[in-house]
Amino acid sequence: MNTPQAALVWLLLVPWVKPAPPAAQSSPTETFGEIWDYEEPPRDGGDMKRNEILTILQDLQKDESTTEQPERAEAGEMPTCLLCVCLSGSVYCEETDIDAVPPLPKETNYLYARFNKIKKITAKDFADIPNLRRLDFTGNLIEDIEDGAFSRLSLLEELTLAENRLLKLPILPAKLTLFNARHNKLKSKGIKANTFKLKNLSFLYLDHNDLDSVPPHLPESLRILHLQFNNIADITDDTFCKSNDTRYIRSRVDEIRMEGNPILLGKHPNSFICLKRLPTGTYY
Repeated sequence: MNTPQAALVWLLLVPWVKPAPPAAQSSPTETFGEIWDYEEPPRDGGDMKRNEILTILQDLQKDESTTEQPERAEAGEMPTCLLCVCLSGSVYCEETDIDAVPPLPKETNYLYARFNKIKKITAKDFADIPNLRRLDFTGNLIEDIEDGAFSRLSLLEELTLAENRLLKLPILPAKLTLFNARHNKLKSKGIKANTFKLKNLSFLYLDHNDLDSVPPHLPESLRILHLQFNNIADITDDTFCKSNDTRYIRSRVDEIRMEGNPILLGKHPNSFICLKRLPTGTYY
């Protein structure tokens, strides 16, 4: 309670506080008689005054709770940190049935919003949260992401959009190291030519989609690439390697998975000469 409120309560209480009378010496017989003859004074006046004080205190508390609500919370909405769990820069909103990205504390670094009913991510969802490093929207109903949704997230390193309903991808943050969009409905025409031209991208998961080609301009930093169970039917000598440079080696790639595609990898031997390991898939 702040100082003005404390002063108000003090002014209300002081007139009703009386000093205790000095203790008088009396014999045990007199004391017993006093207790026997004691009649409780009427409490109507005291109760009325106490009720008035309680009412004033309740009004003051209501005023405080109204002013302390987050600016982004709308009327009728439960504050995010009551609906979700907020802990040391991390917000856990898993299986809460939310249908939109909730208002987040500005200091949020990690958001886990898995297994909800979110359908769309907009550009204003993260406009005031510049320190985000990891976003996980696994198991939602996301069909659309506005192109500017992640444009201000200059520190974002991991973005997981697995198990949604995406047909296309937005512009991705420049510092991304992991991108996971497995189990969506992605089509090759929904991925722009420079989408994955990111110098720090190491882990790319696009399996179980509807891609008919390997995304172009895969970065040199790539270590893991999952493309299994798509509709990829063809690759070229430049898909993973450089046809005009026989000395070129992709030294960082540890794993490429392409099983479950209609392509026969054995028909494209020159497509893998720059790799340390052959991709997993059907060769004959």
